Amino acid sequence: MSDRNEYGWKQEMPLSLLEKIKQDLKTAMLNKDREARNAMRLIMAEFPKLTVPLTLKSGKKSTRLKTNEEITDDDIVGIIQGLAKSERMVLEAKNEESSAYLTILQLYLPRMASREEIVAWISDNIDFSDYKNKMQAMGLIMKHFGKQADGKMVNEIL
Repeated sequence: MSDRNEYGWKQEMPLSLLEKIKQDLKTAMLNKDREARNAMRLIMAEFPKLTVPLTLKSGKKSTRLKTNEEITDDDIVGIIQGLAKSERMVLEAKNEESSAYLTILQLYLPRMASREEIVAWISDNIDFSDYKNKMQAMGLIMKHFGKQADGKMVNEIL
């Protein structure tokens, strides 16, 4: 197993997440790092789920796969978050803390907003007197933070 520091992605990088995963897959194969290689392949195996809706000439609705140029970083982050969530559920069932696979997946996820950052943003930007109940502000908060905030944590804060 090679040094894991060469894998991973941050939003500040000049590469798109797709390019970085392809580059890291190649690195993992050259280094014979089976765990990293398998993780990259599992991420890429989810790409056929990324589709674009179409309306055919007959009026029938259909979809087509997204091309590499159409796949956004957010699409891939969503895939990785789904894979990480299912891995956590498997680990929970096995009463294990973590796995090499989960560790690799987390290298490609954006840094999550901390509880303090979320609380600070809410206190600066949300006036709860505008809402009948606090949970109505959830949509606005999640829209601001996007995939960088855990919905469960925002729910607990509210």
